[in-house]
Amino acid sequence: MAEKVLVTGGGGYIGSHCVVELIEAGFCPVVVDNFSNSVRGAGNVPESLCRLEKFMDTSIEFHKLDLLDRPALEKLFKKHSFCAVMHFAGLKAVGESVEKPLRYYRVNLTASMNLLEVMQAHGVHNLVFSSSATVYGDPQRLPLDEQHPSGGCTNPYGKTKFFIEEMIADQCSVNKDWNAVLLRYFNPIGAHSSGLIGEDPQGIPNNLMPYVSQVAIGRRTFLSVFGNDYDTLDGTGVRDYIHVVDLAKGHIAALKKLKENCGCKVYNLGTGTGYSVLQMVKAMEKASGREIPYKIAPRRGGDIASCYADPRLAEKELGWKADFDLERMCEDLWRWQSNNPTGFSNGVAS
Repeated sequence: MAEKVLVTGGGGYIGSHCVVELIEAGFCPVVVDNFSNSVRGAGNVPESLCRLEKFMDTSIEFHKLDLLDRPALEKLFKKHSFCAVMHFAGLKAVGESVEKPLRYYRVNLTASMNLLEVMQAHGVHNLVFSSSATVYGDPQRLPLDEQHPSGGCTNPYGKTKFFIEEMIADQCSVNKDWNAVLLRYFNPIGAHSSGLIGEDPQGIPNNLMPYVSQVAIGRRTFLSVFGNDYDTLDGTGVRDYIHVVDLAKGHIAALKKLKENCGCKVYNLGTGTGYSVLQMVKAMEKASGREIPYKIAPRRGGDIASCYADPRLAEKELGWKADFDLERMCEDLWRWQSNNPTGFSNGVAS
């Protein structure tokens, strides 16, 4: 029997790509999602999972479930014996978190506390947590390694990730049978090579590359580049972009690490290379064969000049490193966007 892994938020962008990798690695994912950032498909199942079932010729157990609903979570854990949990569920828009901090604290922290308590009650002690490089705040040095101080977050979203990391670390330190891997993502982009699943932001995209690809496809007229006077090679912000499939493979490596009774471990998932906003625009113009108009706008509050990872610890301890280059990230993103001009809801998938 394949080991069962609970995937919270598994209908979303990163969660659905991790479901693909779990199945390919021989695990049996059980997915929960509350549709706060995923699109409904047939039978009240996320469209991402409907498509995934088709192209992988498999069936996936799915439950519409909100982690704030403690009784429903208890019921699920009584039904299944999970070897581990991958926790992706949560609100994730930095700008919105600044405007609605209490909503972010209530949803992200309460959901995670419910999950940890129900795991403890049912003897499930292995966890992979979807964290973020935002926990580092404004970098004191680059590249960012795992020893860099964390907690000086510049927005409530980042603070929720930091607080959840702290909760998990405290739980592991007092319960020696607990093992957790906290994965600090840099900037995931791209899509599955099939072009059938990818990032489908609801509303105006908060992240650069979904916005750039929507300009390329004609859904938006131009890109606003926030600031061109940073201390970078061309004055625009520099970030570490990682292919979502590389990121998903990092979660499989983390699951294997849990089997070593590793305690609580923290790893950066990034490429170690930073690219500027204008470099990303050029790369997407090349992949799409289309011009991407942009206008320089004032800097945004809370933005930093440069942020990129030192990913060597993950390579050393997890045996993982990012394989896909920027060209491949943009090619896969464009395939997804051009096959699905308006995302999952009514895109024409080839």
